[in-house]
Amino acid sequence: MSAAEPPPRTVSVIAPCRNERDHIVDFCRALTAQHLPDGVTLEVLIADGRSDDGTRELLVDWCGRDARFQVVDNPGRIVSTGLNRCLARARGDVIVRMDIHTRYASDYIAQCLAALQRSGADNVGGPWVAQPATPEGWPAAIAAAFQSRWVAGGARSRDRGYEGEVDTVYLGCWPRASFDRHGGFDERLVRNQDDEHNLRIRRAGGRIWQSGRIRSVYQSRSTPGQLARQWRQYGYWKPFVMRKHGQAASWRHLAPGLFVGLEGVLLLASALSDLALAGFIGLGLLYALAVLATAVLVAREAGWALLPRLPVVIGLYHLAYGAGSLQGWADVLRGREPDPAFGRLTR
Repeated sequence: MSAAEPPPRTVSVIAPCRNERDHIVDFCRALTAQHLPDGVTLEVLIADGRSDDGTRELLVDWCGRDARFQVVDNPGRIVSTGLNRCLARARGDVIVRMDIHTRYASDYIAQCLAALQRSGADNVGGPWVAQPATPEGWPAAIAAAFQSRWVAGGARSRDRGYEGEVDTVYLGCWPRASFDRHGGFDERLVRNQDDEHNLRIRRAGGRIWQSGRIRSVYQSRSTPGQLARQWRQYGYWKPFVMRKHGQAASWRHLAPGLFVGLEGVLLLASALSDLALAGFIGLGLLYALAVLATAVLVAREAGWALLPRLPVVIGLYHLAYGAGSLQGWADVLRGREPDPAFGRLTR
């Protein structure tokens, strides 16, 4: 979609969901409050993954009262199959992916369209901004650590003010022609299907664009256990993306697994070698110091009351992702199909 092209007439919002009874009505209500450019109409396709908590009934009721909304059946129950089911039904010139647990500025869609027009990119989106369920305790520490580029290995996706090209982007907004050129989402992937799709676009010469004017907030996990399960899943699915394309999207996707793997090797070797034991302890101490320094940097911005919890949270982000990566590589190298256990909901 170049600057010379006219604005779209129809925008299709696609959103996968499963067992979102407590959030689905708020999500639909928020979409009706979007301020769209003149002449642009909206259609909303929500792929329900066979919810069994009352979500489906709430959706059917809402769609019966607002013809812009449609329920799309998603028997595959995962994000990628739901997105593709929505794409098959979408009529829009532009496709906007949205998430049920994210809150959006009232001009979110309008800013997505403006960024497409401005950049001519194949996919645009805003920064990934975390908001805790409560402003203190574990939820606040998890959100604060998530927002730190130090924790994320320098990922620009956490930078609220950045405008420019990126490796991948939160959610996404595409000209319909982008899917015609690059295809839909890989249904073999339960997680990381967005990263894989963006990698596919870039390998074909396309561009991914981030704009701080596209504003939304994502509700991060609330407990250490939820966080560990979430990032272990992210780590597990990354090797399957790498196997498909023969490369990582970024070095930061490799670092946690390499660290956890090296520490594991040193620990096993320490039974036979004092040098290996010294290496295990030394590397562990260096990492602990780095975590403590990062915790101080995060607490200085987010509040010192979070400091006691931040080292635990930062460690979980890295170590859970690294452990998941090693499990993913083990299955990839043995030629196994992905373990269904790594597709379960983590909230």
